Amino acid sequence: MAQTPSFAQDLAWRLEALAFDVATGLARLFPIDAVSDFGAWLFRTLGPRTSARRVAERNLRIAFPDAPDEEIARLLTAQWEELGRWIAEFPILDRIAADPARVEVEGAERLAEIAAGAGPVVFISGHFSAFEVMAAAIVRAGVPCQITYRAMNNPHVDARVRKNRVRYGVRLFAPKGLEGARELMRALSRGESVALMNDQKFNGGVAAPLFGVMAHTAPGPSTFALRFGVPLQPMSVQRVGPGARFKVIVHPPIRLADTGDRDADIEAGVRRVNAFIEERVRARPSEWFWVHKRWPAEVYRRT
Repeated sequence: MAQTPSFAQDLAWRLEALAFDVATGLARLFPIDAVSDFGAWLFRTLGPRTSARRVAERNLRIAFPDAPDEEIARLLTAQWEELGRWIAEFPILDRIAADPARVEVEGAERLAEIAAGAGPVVFISGHFSAFEVMAAAIVRAGVPCQITYRAMNNPHVDARVRKNRVRYGVRLFAPKGLEGARELMRALSRGESVALMNDQKFNGGVAAPLFGVMAHTAPGPSTFALRFGVPLQPMSVQRVGPGARFKVIVHPPIRLADTGDRDADIEAGVRRVNAFIEERVRARPSEWFWVHKRWPAEVYRRT
């Protein structure tokens, strides 16, 4: 049972929600690219002054231990700009997703196959660029899909985020605990696909290498794929600018081997998921979400 928040906590949440409403209202008054450019400028200016700067720098040094200081500094600036663009673009993502000139889908025929009955699949991806665009592409292709997300701590802001996503056709499911996992399995049993983000730290998950360092990773996607005999379907998104223009890429499916040793097969699947994430990050490092702690605490103590 959820605890009732204190008066002070609820007031803080409501003020945050008010700030969200004001920012959303302002963003929707201006042209798309102007909003995106403003976000890049704002975070390029303020990001280095926040505590998240240290996390992003540590992550970059873990991932690229041989990179010179100049390259780390360049990537830090670039990732602040990308993060700022994504946050500024979120309130107007319905306008972006509705413009065919702004969103290209490479591999659209694969989504069409899944929608036509070649599914279900377990979609996997990471927090690349404006990652919300991928969910919009799945929905617009007509794929029946449970698109998962982590509910925000502030319930008032969470309600607004969900409402904003409905504008571009995405209804989200926030699985919690065992019952959430069961609902995803029921969806797969009904022939629906499920979509999960796979690049966040998952305490108690399977340890698998990411940039040569062991990272705890959620086993859910591999578990579901093996249980239902369906493929993992990787997707990614790239900014192809200038401004808010994107390419959504539907990569070749990953079919996991079922040897009968379920634990070993799940671990092998997790390793393949992490390998996909790492490959995409190496290709476009400035577009990953570097401001979260992806590796175990002891790794950060060594950096």
